[in-house]
Amino acid sequence: MKILFLSAANSIHTVKWVNALAQRDHEIHLVFNAGHDPKDHAIDQRVHLHRLKHSGAKGYYLNAFALNRLAKNIAPDVINVHYASGYGTLARISRIGSILLSIWGSDVYDFPYESAVKKRILQKNVRYARGLASTSHCMADQLRTLMNDSALEIAVTPFGVDLDAFDPDCFVQKQNDKILLGNVKALAPVYGIIDFIDAVAQLRSRLIAKGDQETADRIVVQIYGDGPQRQEIEAKIREAHLEQVVFLKGRVPNTQVPEILSGFDVFCAVSKKESFGVAAVEAMAMNVPVVVSDADGFKEVVVDQITGLIVPRGDVNAIAQALERLVCDVQLRRTMGQNGRAHVKEYYDFKKNVDTMEELYCMFRSQYGK
Repeated sequence: MKILFLSAANSIHTVKWVNALAQRDHEIHLVFNAGHDPKDHAIDQRVHLHRLKHSGAKGYYLNAFALNRLAKNIAPDVINVHYASGYGTLARISRIGSILLSIWGSDVYDFPYESAVKKRILQKNVRYARGLASTSHCMADQLRTLMNDSALEIAVTPFGVDLDAFDPDCFVQKQNDKILLGNVKALAPVYGIIDFIDAVAQLRSRLIAKGDQETADRIVVQIYGDGPQRQEIEAKIREAHLEQVVFLKGRVPNTQVPEILSGFDVFCAVSKKESFGVAAVEAMAMNVPVVVSDADGFKEVVVDQITGLIVPRGDVNAIAQALERLVCDVQLRRTMGQNGRAHVKEYYDFKKNVDTMEELYCMFRSQYGK
């Protein structure tokens, strides 16, 4: 099948989709605006790359003619547009034909609420599409709310993990006696890193108050990622006197994430918003129990009390209590970790997710393809 994939080439999510499809012998044409060029993610050599001239917000309008001409030359069986705001606009303006529009998260949770104009743009883009896809049920429901259409048909195509790469048996089990709590997220307010650090401070205080100084001293926190909140987070660490407990490790390529997760005893992600909890899925795949907020995306992928613990957003006390349960009970950590791996195998095996996407492409081609 010949597929035109309109999406940012610098996104690991884009790269995973196009590589998986190319490896299944589909002819993949990845089209992207200037500024969205591939970076440290390895794109399969079989993927045809097409860089459009213009960048930034204006690129979604100025690249329309070039995209129209390119689409005619490629003559794809299926056009899959990813991200309903920017690339959805480019696809609509260019009139490239019948498109399958995949929503990602901020395009339906943030963009349409920034102004009435942006909401109308999003709605126009969705109405232009012949088919719609979402990586989660909660995100699909969010789009139905935006469109004021509870019956809007949206295919759910989960974005899971490569269980061959995220395989705990491939990594040496840690030998030290530390209890490692961790997170792999951007350092931005939406991801609740400050709440996590406050909860760690409270956790240590609770343990010490109970006379368990030994366990308190075993706790180490590693936070991987970078972003605009770094200085604020560093100040919080100093304020809480956690300089010898909490360590900011910086941004790492996705290829290193499985090894990093393999060293964690507990993964903690207490985001204010999540459209799909892929970070939690990756941790569960590595036999790591999770403590997550009740953001929609996390509630969809984590089974509370089975694969991890779900706590109210912004509730530092609840986060600290959940961490304490897992820190103080090694058997609970082990059981929840094993449950998490089994849950991911059943629902979020990326190979099965690609099967789902292929089936959707076949259905779409039969209805709207050339």
